[in-house]
Amino acid sequence: MTTRRGFIAAAGAGALAAGCSTGASRTCAARKDGFRYALNPATIRGYKCSLKEQVRLCIQAGYGGIEPWLADMQAAKAKGELADIRKMCEDGGLAVVNGIGFAKWALPDAAARAKGMEDMKRDMALVAEMGGAFIAAPPFGLQQPGSPKVSLDDFADRYRAVLELGDRMGVVPILEFWGHSANLSRLNEALYVAAASGHAKAAVLADIYHMWRGGSPYEGLRFCTKSTLPVLHMNDFPASPAREKLVDADRVWPGDGVAPWKQIGGILRDGGLDPWLSVELFNKSYWTTNPLDTLRTGLAKMKAVLG
Repeated sequence: MTTRRGFIAAAGAGALAAGCSTGASRTCAARKDGFRYALNPATIRGYKCSLKEQVRLCIQAGYGGIEPWLADMQAAKAKGELADIRKMCEDGGLAVVNGIGFAKWALPDAAARAKGMEDMKRDMALVAEMGGAFIAAPPFGLQQPGSPKVSLDDFADRYRAVLELGDRMGVVPILEFWGHSANLSRLNEALYVAAASGHAKAAVLADIYHMWRGGSPYEGLRFCTKSTLPVLHMNDFPASPAREKLVDADRVWPGDGVAPWKQIGGILRDGGLDPWLSVELFNKSYWTTNPLDTLRTGLAKMKAVLG
């Protein structure tokens, strides 16, 4: 089990080695022309676009990156389209930022966790095939009320195992926290797990909505570095319902809610942070026009609050 002494040593090593890891250099390199903007296709999920169509729309709308969902990648693979889609991305200058998957890698039961690791290996292979650098590692399977409680030290040991798998697969898993989750619901918890893993490539995936939903102060982003925050999900939230009552579908465009964008932008700039800013919503009211207009709106909204 990871000890407190191991956590402190890992945190110190992370501070000394804040530069980009080799496998993630493309996505965390500094830019002089502002932030980088990506799409999480959950934002247009109601249009039921294939992965090939998602890529085409992203390029047409002017995005720099995409976070494809593993289910869509699996469907494209089954149709023999993955190589063509990768070439579309390369030709269109669209980075495959991060794969969105739901492998159950942290479960307490050893047999179930082993199955989750096999699922993660399969998913990493698809991300690598598309030329992607990262894959999300959320607390899936442990998020529901009544789920078994997993200690942060156990999370750290299991996250390290996923990172070591990523070393072999050429894809870096980034630790995602969910504000509503029974486990791993706050930024400070994710930062502890990442540091306590003792792995040089450990990183977190933060989300503006999930930070609010789980009660994580935005000032906590000051403890992130370029290498430990490769992706930040962009969204906003209304003043009501109350924080504890919010659900994913309540998310709104950046700037259309009450998130403190001046504070968030200042923290990112003060820290020299350069994460991919990826718009992620599940708002059905945005699926009423056409996907290209929706994507253009999302990009414009992100640029308006942080551009």
